[in-house]
Order: sequence, then C-alpha cells, then structure tokens
Amino acid sequence: MGSSHTDAEVFFGPWLKGWPIGQPPLTREQLGRAGWNVLRGNLPLPLAVLRQPALRHNLYWMRDFCAQRGLSLAPHGKTTMSPELWQMQLDAGAWGITFATVFQASVGVRHGVRRLIIANQVIQPAELSALALLHARQPGLRSMFLVDSVGQVERIEAWAAGSGFSGVFEVLLELGMPGQRTGCRTDEDALRLAARIHASPVLALAGVECYEGTSAFCDHDRDRAAVGVLMDRVAVVAREAVTAGWFASEDEIILSAGGSAIFDLVAERLLPAIGRPVRGVLRSGCYLTHDHQRYARFLCCVGERLQLRETLKPALEVLACVQSQPEPGLALLSMGKRDVSSDMDLPQPVWRANGAGGLPRAVPDHWRIDALNDQHAYLRFDAGAPATEWPQLGETVTSGISHPCTTFDKWRWMPVVDDDWRVVDAAHTWF
Repeated sequence: MGSSHTDAEVFFGPWLKGWPIGQPPLTREQLGRAGWNVLRGNLPLPLAVLRQPALRHNLYWMRDFCAQRGLSLAPHGKTTMSPELWQMQLDAGAWGITFATVFQASVGVRHGVRRLIIANQVIQPAELSALALLHARQPGLRSMFLVDSVGQVERIEAWAAGSGFSGVFEVLLELGMPGQRTGCRTDEDALRLAARIHASPVLALAGVECYEGTSAFCDHDRDRAAVGVLMDRVAVVAREAVTAGWFASEDEIILSAGGSAIFDLVAERLLPAIGRPVRGVLRSGCYLTHDHQRYARFLCCVGERLQLRETLKPALEVLACVQSQPEPGLALLSMGKRDVSSDMDLPQPVWRANGAGGLPRAVPDHWRIDALNDQHAYLRFDAGAPATEWPQLGETVTSGISHPCTTFDKWRWMPVVDDDWRVVDAAHTWF
C-alpha cells in the first residue's frame, strides 16, 4: 500500500477493537514486521481483515478498465474512509477522490487529497464556510460539489454575501430521475439551472453529473435501457450548455457518473461528442474491496456483458469465534451488528479454521447465518450432518460480507493479510 502524508504520526494500538490487549502501539511498518497471523490467535476476534492479493487485483483491474476506455477514476472515498486506501488508489493513477460530505472531504485534504468531488449538494452555511476554509488553507486544492436547484444557488449566494466570501466554487450540475435521489428531474430544469449558475458571481459550472446506481437490477436489457436514457440526458444538457457558453472553463468539461454495480454501462456513454473536450470521471467506490454477495451478483452481470472470465475479487472478510453451541443445529459466533454489515444481506460463512494456526477450509454448504444481535451471529447448520461438519467450540469462522461501506464504518482499523493470513500492513478509518 502507498504511504499517506501522515504515516509518520500514525500508530495502531490497544485503543482499537481487534488489537491484542497488552501489546504496545505500533506504526504500520512495525506492525508488518510483528509476525502476527490472524489464524494463530495473535489478534482477538471478531476482526475485519483486508486480503492483500484480492485488494491489489481489484486496484489494478479497475485502473486498467478505465485506462482502456480513456476514462478518469475518482473513487468514492466514503466507502472506506481510509487515508491509506485512498493513497493506494491515487498511487495507482486515480484522478481524484470522491466524498459525500464536506467533513469527509476535510479528512481527505488533511491526508493529501488535492483533487476531489463532493457528490452531494452543499447548502448549509457551516459546510460552505468549512469548504471555503479548506481552500484558504490549502492552495492548489480543486473541489467540485453538486447543484440541483436554483434555490440552492440562491442560498449559496446569500451565504456568500453575509460572510464576505469573495471566491468562486466549482460545481457540477446534477441530473436525477423521478422518485429517486437528488438531481434535476427534467432537462428544462437543468438548462435553466445551468444558465443561473453561469450568472452567479460565486459559482463556476465545471460539468454535469448523475448517479445511475438506483437503476441497477441485474437485468441486462433493463439496466442498459435505464443507463441509456440517463446518459443521453447528460449528453443533451452538456451539449446545450456548451452551445450557450455556460461552462466556466475554456478547456475540458467534466462528465461524471458511476456507482459500483453497472459502471460498465455508464463507461460506454461517458465520453459523448458535445463540441468540447470531455473528461469522463467514473466514481465507483466499492470495487476496491468488492464483496461476497450484493456486488458479487452485479459483477457477474458485468462479466457477462464484457465477456470476461474474471472481474473483481472479495477482499474484505470478518473473522469470528464459535463461542457457544447451545443446541443441535445452532452455533453462536462472536460477531454481530457492531462488527459486520447487515443492511443489504447477512454475512455468508466462507472459511473455517481450528483457531490454532491450522489451514482454513471451506465451510459445509448447509452452514448459514440467519440473524444478528449486537454481538452475536446465529450460525445454523444441519444437525443431521456428520459431526465433522458441525461447528466446533473455539473454531474460527470467516464470513464474507455484503455492501462493504457498512462494514468499514464499524472498524477504526483493519489489518491487511497475505495469502497465509499473516498481517503485512494495516489501514485506519476516519468515520
């Protein structure tokens, strides 16, 4: 992994969940030389880990995907909120990092991000003041946020007049879909807004943005049709704005889209001919760690469309201990809602190991997790199966997750492990 601007000041230590109590704080470099192995019981469970080989595979797979299509990548940093992982992405050629809030952007700037998109409306006076302060303190910083209404423009101008702000914010005009998230619902509204932004003394129109993720259904025809309609609108609005002279830059226009589910369909439409050079910016965030369920299903569809035998690999897993087997067919694992995501799918048992350094092996097909408490997972299994297929007390069970965003936000650090489950690095999170 790459080095962030503050690595020399960063320590991992016993104030972190999953750190071995009694062990002193360590830097990343020291931690990578400590000789710990998560399957030998060197770290207490539960524990979320990042699998280094899969992490690297995903990093370069997406880099190559964008490069082959002439696109730029500004991965959504809210997925991990990890400066070490952002730096890894920037070192691999990412054009910038995307955030959802000014707070998240401030963490990025603190850790060396100098080009960023806030893929959300900035409207609160406190956030506008904070963004202005970031620019004042960091010369050379480039940021863009989303605008989707004349009312938002008016509120920004009122804040600027009241605060004495004399600068200019770069913005992206957002197109949206009826019944879905933010964004202009019609092209007419979007063009009126583009003209209004152009007339504003405190805003500069840098490009057009949209988000297609709510249209993803793992149905090739349905997904392609929905993306086509949305991206056609992006091209029409951008082309009209070029003709009217509403973009602030005389150089490239930024067109941005792309979640983590159907980004391949967006990529086909992100460089339309609009009469000016275009920088197509993809914002996929979950690709770096991927998952075992939600995005795994979508990437199967991506692989089918692109005729690929391999796409992304799951790199984030959560280890837990079998701490109780109170009745046939039920075991309780030492992880719960405070440790692993459950907002889209429950965790999926993948590996089992004896907890004393033995090699992991695949769990039986009849194992499943069907419920979570705060600190427990209910592992169900076939009580009629051979005893060798039953979970054993003290055993380590590794589970795959669904939707990495909501597993990351439950941990302040994650060790990075190699194929032998040795700890070779680590990442902090800043939620």
